[in-house]
This record gives sequence, structure tokens and C-alpha cells, in this order.
Amino acid sequence: MSAATTRGRTARTARTPAPDRLCAEAVDLARAAAEEAAAPGVVGEHVAVVSEGDRVVTHYFECEDPGYRGWRWAVTVARASRAKNVTLDETVLLPGSDAILAPEWVPWSERLRPGDMGPGDLLPTEADDLRLEPGYTGADEVPPNSAVGEVSGELADLVDVEDAELTTRPDATARGSVASVADELGMRRARVLSRYGLHSAADRWDEAFGPKTPMAQAAPASCVSCAFLMPLAGSLRQAFGVCANEFGPADGHVVSLAYGCGGHSEAAVMPKPPAAAGHALDTMRVDEYPLHGEASASGTPED
Repeated sequence: MSAATTRGRTARTARTPAPDRLCAEAVDLARAAAEEAAAPGVVGEHVAVVSEGDRVVTHYFECEDPGYRGWRWAVTVARASRAKNVTLDETVLLPGSDAILAPEWVPWSERLRPGDMGPGDLLPTEADDLRLEPGYTGADEVPPNSAVGEVSGELADLVDVEDAELTTRPDATARGSVASVADELGMRRARVLSRYGLHSAADRWDEAFGPKTPMAQAAPASCVSCAFLMPLAGSLRQAFGVCANEFGPADGHVVSLAYGCGGHSEAAVMPKPPAAAGHALDTMRVDEYPLHGEASASGTPED
């Protein structure tokens, strides 16, 4: 057998068979199945017939539903070997080339945005969240080889016997340590903000209320010299604070020390109203002027 004959036979075998005549003619059966699965009046014109295999054919109908523009009803029919009856296989609604599809599913942790949480919503935090780290790192624990932590062999054997069944025994907090004092005061936290979490928060705050914002570019001075700035505690104190100006655009928000606005405490001082000038008197004597009648009676010539 030559190579050309082998290639030709392989191509004929892989070629899709022609649609079965009886299955291709079962348009009414396919339409009835589509109308039964769909709402009344949403099955449109018959648009295509596709052969799926030997005696298996799929009929496609337009979908007239406004919410599924570009979709098509696909009804697959089949016929057994040497049988004349065409039977229904399945009915499904499939998207076409210009169909409107839903966006690809995204996990909730990637869809969540700041401000999406409402009253009663819970936001679980993963155990390996990079923004957090253990609140108690064991810095005040006694080192393993320290003389303070050494006990006698008899006492160690007694402890091992008593705790032999406690395979998951939690680590006891040494009395007098920082962790134990924090427990008694109710101030111990399981996890605190990590260095990565601090940097992420600083980047967000600097983007919202930082020196590159249009408000800061037009400000007469920066927040570092404003009396309304309340500095933060900890390592962020050197770069951020909270605005306490009720008329400022960042009131109650964390702002960068390089941020600024027109509400700076020293940017504009209200001018004092000018003091009223005192009443000026040129004399304290009353001038007497004669009336016209008095002047005529005395015979004084008039000017």
C-alpha cells in the first residue's frame, strides 16, 4: 500500500459523515422539542443542520428571546441502525458567534473592592494573609539552652509522664512575661499588621491624600505645619496623620504630611476690621450769628 493511498483513506475516515436523510428531515420534531423546552414564541427560524456522527444530527433554530441575543436552540435527533423512526436526543440553548456572554467567573476575593462591605457583612481573613503576622512572636520566651529554663531530670520525667496523653497541648504562657500580662489586661491580639500590610496601607493613603493630588498641588502649605493635623502613633507617625478640620476635604481621613488644602490653619489669617476714627473738634467755642431781622433794626447796611 502506497503512502498516498494511506493518507487518502485516513482523510476519508476522519471526514465528518454526511447528515442522515431521515434525521435531517425531522425538522418538525426538533422544533416541537425546542418549543416545549423554551417559552412560547421564542423559537425562531431553522438555520442549520449539522451532522454529529452516524445517524446523529443537530438542528439549530434562532432564539427570539431579547435576553439571549445571538443564541440558538440546538436539538439533537438520532436514529438507530436500520430503523426508520427518528428519536429525540437532547435540547439545549447554545451561544452563537455574536452571542452576549457573561464575563468569566472571578473569585470573590478578587472581586471585592473597598467600600463593598455593608452592615452585617463578614469578611473572612486567610490564615496566610501577607498583611498580618502573629501578634505574639515569642520574643520573651526563655531560650532552650538557657540556664533559667533548666529543670532537674526528676522533674522533667514527672512532667513527661503527666503530659504523655496531651499530644496537642497548647504552649503555656510563662507567668510574668509580656504575653501573660497582655492576656490579663485583655490587650493581646492574635495577629497584628505586618510590614507588608503597613506598606500597602501607606500606598493607598498616599494615593488618596498625598502630595501628588490636585488639591495638594494647589495648596498654600503642607499638612506638616497645620494645626488641624493629628499625628498617628507608631512607625507611620513620621509620614501620616488624621485631619481634624471639619471644613477640609480630608476631615476624618488619614493624610500624608506632604498633603495640603486650602483649609490650612496658617494659610490665610482673617484681617481685622479697621478701627473707627475719633471725632475731630477744631474749637470748643460757640459762634454767634445775627439773624436778618436783628440786622435791619439796628440800621446796619446790608452787603
